[in-house]
Amino acid sequence: MSIQLSEPPIFVIGAERSGTTLLMTILGCHSRIAVPEVAWFYPRFYPYLQTYGDLSDRLHLRVLIEEMIFGLKTPFWGIQANPKTIVDDILERVLEPSFAGVYNAILQWYANSVGKPRWGEKTPFNLFFIDAILSDFPNARFIYLIRDGRDVSAEYLESAFGPTNIYAAATVWKLAQDAVKPWREKLQGEQWLDVRYETLVRQPEETIQAVCQFLGETYEPDMLNFYQTDIAQRRSQARDHKPLGHPISDRYIGIYQALLSQRDQRIFAGIAGEELAQLGYEVEVEPLVLTTAEQQRYEELDARIRAATLDAPDGHIVYESYNDWLADQRQIRIQQEIGSAPSLPPLLSKPEYAEELITGQRAWRKWKTYFGIKRQYHSQQLVL
Repeated sequence: MSIQLSEPPIFVIGAERSGTTLLMTILGCHSRIAVPEVAWFYPRFYPYLQTYGDLSDRLHLRVLIEEMIFGLKTPFWGIQANPKTIVDDILERVLEPSFAGVYNAILQWYANSVGKPRWGEKTPFNLFFIDAILSDFPNARFIYLIRDGRDVSAEYLESAFGPTNIYAAATVWKLAQDAVKPWREKLQGEQWLDVRYETLVRQPEETIQAVCQFLGETYEPDMLNFYQTDIAQRRSQARDHKPLGHPISDRYIGIYQALLSQRDQRIFAGIAGEELAQLGYEVEVEPLVLTTAEQQRYEELDARIRAATLDAPDGHIVYESYNDWLADQRQIRIQQEIGSAPSLPPLLSKPEYAEELITGQRAWRKWKTYFGIKRQYHSQQLVL
């Protein structure tokens, strides 16, 4: 089942740390476009729809809505909603008993709450679900953020989430580029727009004008006052997103030169140098190809550190705990024969690392169990 919206939905995608949050806040300043905080709905729920059973059963549909709306990293996207009635409010908006119906109902609920007719959504890893999105929303518009993978990797290694060494960072960035390549070629034009981060921050007005033209919207100068919005100010309180609290700047271009060693740059080139060159970035060093043993060591160290630092300062233990709870609920429904075991798409059917990575896990269950990481569902810190 698919939904053809009169206002084509907007999907902002790209490897994490590529500028997707920046564009999210800019678009959200448009008088007609509502773009809430990151949702992670497709990665966290779409592959596992079979576990919910027949969604034409109102009870099953309600469970899906509950798990999606109460699992948002920013509760209700900052909307002052009544937790007792919000599920019923969304249920009344569902156009059809399907994931697409629920997804649209939730995003439309947000758009209506902020008084705008058109919705957009920014989840970087939606880039792995483009085929599903097109099936659900045939007239969707995709805006893909391109950024130098070395700068992306440098930010990964400085952030409180994501890859923790250069091998893992380069591998994730390469995976993202490979996933979108066929779609960029197929959809370029009416449904797909590439936005280069470096151009966005150097020529913000011209770039956003082009984005608005692509979306069929009128450019509004106030969009560049994004840093004054509630979302930007809230985000800027977290170490990873402090720049959002200030006007747009190009000072983060080329940060890899100071933050990555020459060896790290060579390792990146050995893993993703080809993709880097294809996107028009100059590869300045001789690629270093790691042995299988070195790769395995980097993978294990990344996995260990991800798990061990979940409950560290700025960690993502609350977000991760809810993801783990969702996995538990899937197994319970399968055991109770409410739903069936999911048939994962090929990309997720690879080793466990790929499934957990693509579906938004910040650490792998094997190592969370190994270190005895306890779940935590409440936090006094800012949760994004």
